[in-house]
Amino acid sequence: MNFELTEEHKMIRETVRDFAEREIRPVAKDLDEKAEFSIELTRKIGELGLFGMYLPEKYGGQDLDTLAYIIAVEELARVDGSQAATLAAHNSLGIGPIYYFGTEEQKMKYLPQLCTGEALWGFGLTEANAGSDSRGSKTTAVLDGDEWVINGSKIFITNGSSEISIGSAVQTVTKTFENGKKEFTTFVVDKDTPGFKRVTMHGKMMWRASDTAELYFDDCRVPKENLLGEIGKGSKIMLSTLDNGRLSIAAMGLGAAQGAFELALQYSQERKQFGKPISKFQVNAFKLADMAMKIEHARWFLYRTCWLKDNNKPFGKEAAMTKLYCSEVAREVADEAVQIHGGYGLMKDYDVERIYRDQRLLQIGEGTSEIQRLVISRYLGV
Repeated sequence: MNFELTEEHKMIRETVRDFAEREIRPVAKDLDEKAEFSIELTRKIGELGLFGMYLPEKYGGQDLDTLAYIIAVEELARVDGSQAATLAAHNSLGIGPIYYFGTEEQKMKYLPQLCTGEALWGFGLTEANAGSDSRGSKTTAVLDGDEWVINGSKIFITNGSSEISIGSAVQTVTKTFENGKKEFTTFVVDKDTPGFKRVTMHGKMMWRASDTAELYFDDCRVPKENLLGEIGKGSKIMLSTLDNGRLSIAAMGLGAAQGAFELALQYSQERKQFGKPISKFQVNAFKLADMAMKIEHARWFLYRTCWLKDNNKPFGKEAAMTKLYCSEVAREVADEAVQIHGGYGLMKDYDVERIYRDQRLLQIGEGTSEIQRLVISRYLGV
């Protein structure tokens, strides 16, 4: 087995890290404080070529592998969870359903503009009463002539309401059978569709500089050609998209852990107590050693899962495992990083405070840690 990154992967890491340090870090604290989504930064991320990285060039992508994309997410998350969330949600959840399940006409209509940073796309799955139980969706779509009429709502939709968000893929119920089972079908809904309302959510603890939305559908009419995939295949489309999305959430956990660790290491070498740097005290040295070990384990576990996907091997179980493991490593490392900072770790002047808040979503979004354990147990046959 070869554990060496290619020169291309190394170049991507260096390029994205330099961009994150130069363009994102100086403004991350202010954007977080204001809870402000930055169109300017999003466009710069697009100019760097990070949107649609894994898409073929004919659709505006870079034709890179999964690992290249995951490294890019990891490096953004190392500095700021909000910008990493914008990239991860757009690439995995936004672009994914259209690329993997859309018609050629849909791909050519949407994907080129979604690879530039000038436009974003949402993933309309979660509802107020349908989170972990995605099949609890109540949003409906009824065929009326040549149009589908959608009624219902979605919540916690990343990239759903910003000025440059141009639409969302939406799971709906198109039939309920006598036994109570539902038929799920997915549609693409453009932002200007009559009856479609998007509302930005405020008051978040984390990812405060990312766009999170509620979506409302009131007799929202979409043409038949907006059907995404086949009728009745909506749940399969959305859940398979989440398999891919779990890798990007894992990358966000890995990046957050790396960023928190580096901040803790630097602070421990600068902060002095009892006449010497606190890194020299065994209790802190051991904390840092454990943090570094967990990060390395998480990194190679995630990279191997990317290898499985890129080599067309089954990766569903490993995706759930890496999402679970990397998100929990982020929690453990961020917690210890704050502990090493002491009281300063609780102050907004220190970046570790923001990482501590941002990582908390990772054990909830795209399948909670509890749901990941359920998914893994089913792969194990128990």
